Parts: sequence; structure tokens; C-alpha cells
Amino acid sequence: MSEVLVLSGQDLIDAGMVQGKWFGKALAAANAVLEGGGSFEGALTTARGFEPPPARALHAPDSMPLHLNIEAENAHEAVNVEAVTRSMRELMRTPVVRAGTVMPDACPAGPHGTIPVGGVAVSEAIHPGMHSADICCSVAISIFPGVAPATLLDAVQAVTHFGPGGRQRGQQIRPPQHVAERIDANPFLRDVMSAAIEHFGTQGDGNHFAYVGTIKSSGETALVTHHGSRGPGARLYAKGMKIAESYRRQLSPETLPQNAWIPADTQEGEDYWEALQTIRAWTKANHMLIHDLAAERLSAKVADRFWNEHNFVFRRSDGLFYHGKGATPAFDNWADDATDLTLIPLNMAEPILIARGKNAPNGLGFSPHGAGRNFSRSQHRRMQAGRSDADIFAEETKGIDARFFSGVTDISELPSAYKNAAAVRRQIERYDLAEIVDEVLPYGCIMAGDWESNALWRKKKQERS
Repeated sequence: MSEVLVLSGQDLIDAGMVQGKWFGKALAAANAVLEGGGSFEGALTTARGFEPPPARALHAPDSMPLHLNIEAENAHEAVNVEAVTRSMRELMRTPVVRAGTVMPDACPAGPHGTIPVGGVAVSEAIHPGMHSADICCSVAISIFPGVAPATLLDAVQAVTHFGPGGRQRGQQIRPPQHVAERIDANPFLRDVMSAAIEHFGTQGDGNHFAYVGTIKSSGETALVTHHGSRGPGARLYAKGMKIAESYRRQLSPETLPQNAWIPADTQEGEDYWEALQTIRAWTKANHMLIHDLAAERLSAKVADRFWNEHNFVFRRSDGLFYHGKGATPAFDNWADDATDLTLIPLNMAEPILIARGKNAPNGLGFSPHGAGRNFSRSQHRRMQAGRSDADIFAEETKGIDARFFSGVTDISELPSAYKNAAAVRRQIERYDLAEIVDEVLPYGCIMAGDWESNALWRKKKQERS
């Protein structure tokens, strides 16, 4: 009886292969070939099939097309534009990125090289860091004919939830069955059902809002909500970043961690893409639930509604992935449920723009998502030193019914915290990014407010000091 050969790790090294974690699977497959009567050369060929591709080098600086649809109209904006441009130029060196653009409302986010809010990156792969934890941050509008704005704002405040966490037990609502089934079927989402139930019917904090106003062209009352995917999306993002980091170390160690990617042609890539679509479905249903709860409370009918995300990944007919980090899709058929209209909010005291996309090449098929910021929240607060929050609130919300769900004003969400709305509108027109076809004129707005000021951990800290 002849002795069966066994392939070792040293055999792979002697054949010119670089040792790595992949050796285990390669050796198992190669030795299965030998056990089946295959040749030594055939076993080596099988092992080589497990060898990872060589690391991909960064693009040379400024070698990929980058469009800048932004202008500085004062010194503060000049600093902002310079920071956004530097960060985006660094991001464009990522090996799988093919093009990028910057919207008029852009502002920095994260360490140097991170996609800014108002940035778009086109890539061969999916980058979780380019949609961030607030996956599918989006806006939705419903028209309430015959309902007074004040009545609608009161109804929305009674049915929505802002701030950390979700709805209390006994007040929780299950997502639609078709969404729940997709969550349970996806390997990235199977453990998020509890959060998907707890956070359903909630809006979070930060710049998320429920805005009531009137349609300029018709006078009809409208509700616009703004929020993302809450806990379920944040958990998916964390898992995506972990998978992307494992690929980064293998495929492109020089790539910045925040720009790591998941190859689309892998099982992880396919599962993650489907998970993104499921999170999108959950987020849309969340918007519509809040609108429907308000309608039910008022025994009112909704005449029309549409929505759009502005923080998501879109796959276009060229097979590439378009990451819009705070950018509104402006190309035709950007989703199966897309209409030809999108929403661009500016700030609580300004109209929400109803726009029709123009698919501008310089915008890579996107338009702005809002007014953006020139200052960080903390910097804006420092700039208001010497004035009370009450005085700032009274001045900046004159003429509108502005409310904070927590009962505490968050001055970093007042109009002065955002870019000049008129300037953003001018630049939308100058760069031909979208056509403004109507507006929602402001009546009132609800936001989370500074819920942290009364947080239990903060009170305990104050008691100890």
C-alpha cells in the first residue's frame, strides 16, 4: 500500500506563497485533493486558489475626478470649504473609489480623510463608513388637507418619541410583517429584532425633527419628518465596519480605516447589501407609522406623501456604488419607490424645499440634503457666550412654534447653527443641482432638545461635584 502524501504549510511557503490565516483552509482543500488521488501539483494549484490578492495601492493624489459644487461667501465658510476639500481629496485616494463630489451644504465629519456631510463617493465596493451609523437618514412628507397646522403639530407631539432609547414596554409597536421577516432572514440583522421593535415609532436626537407647515402653492397643511434607522441601523453599521476592517487589512492596509470596504462580489457583500435594503424598508415604515398615528389621532386623511433618503448607498446601472453622505439622489429611478420629487430641509425657521432632480454630471446625480453647518455644535455654543438660551431661542424662533421634546432648548439646533439658507439655494441654482418646484412654509417644529442636560448620569456627576 503506497503512502499518501500530506501537504504542509512549508510546502506552500516553498511554492512561493505568503503565510497567512488562509493557510488553514488552503491546506484542508489541498490535502483533500491528495486523498482523492490527485497530484501534488494539483493540490498546490488548489491551495493557490485560496491565496488573497495582492494589496491594492492608494491612488496617486488628485488622480480621481472630484467635483466641488461649493463656494465660500465669508471667512467662516472659507475655513469649512478648505477642510471639506482636504478631507475629500484624501478619501479619493482609496483604491476602489472612482469619483467624488461635494454639495453646497458640505461640512467636515470625523478625522481627516472621512467623507464629509454633503459628500458623494462612487466606488466599486460598499464602504460602511461612508453611510455612517445613521443609515438611511431620510425625510418624508404627508399632506393633511383641511387640518390646521397647530392641530397637526400637537397631534405629532403626542404620538412621536425623541431622545435616547425607544418606546416603553406597553407602548411598543411591531414593524410590518414583511419587514420583520426580512430582518429575521438576514445574517447581519437576526439579532436586531428587539431594537427594531423598541425603536419603531421613534426619531432619535440631533438634527432630526417633525416639521409642520403649509404648501406654498396650495396652502395645504403638511408634515415632514426627518430621522434615520435608529438602533437597528447603528448595529448594522458596527458589524459592517468590522467586516470591512478585516478586508482592509488583507486587501489594502494603506487605506484609512474609516474608508474600509466590503467587496460586493463576496457573500458578506451580498448579505450586507440586502441588509441595507431591509434597514431602508424599516426606516420608511417608521416614517409612515408616525404620520399615520398623527392622522389616526385626528381622524384625518392623508392626501399624498413621498419620501427620500439622503444618507445611503445606491447602485446604479454602471454597477458602481454611489455613497451619498448627506446628499439627496437627483437621478431618475433612484429606487423602486422613487417619485420625481425630493425634499431638502434647511432649518426650522426656513421653508423645506420640494425639488426635482437634474442628474447633474458635476453632482454625480445628487443634490444637497439641507443647509449643513459651518461650525461644530460646541463651537457654535461658544459663539453664543454672553446670551441666555432663552434670549437666543426667542430671537431665532420668532414667528414659528418651535418645541423641544425634552423640554430643554438645544441652541445648537437653532437656525444660526446652520449655513445661510439663501446661500445654499443660490448654489443649488448656480451648479444646476436641482429644480425647486415648491416649498413647505414653516409653522412649527419639534426636535429632541438638550436631553443630556437632565440625564441621570449628569445629575449624579453634579451631585458629586
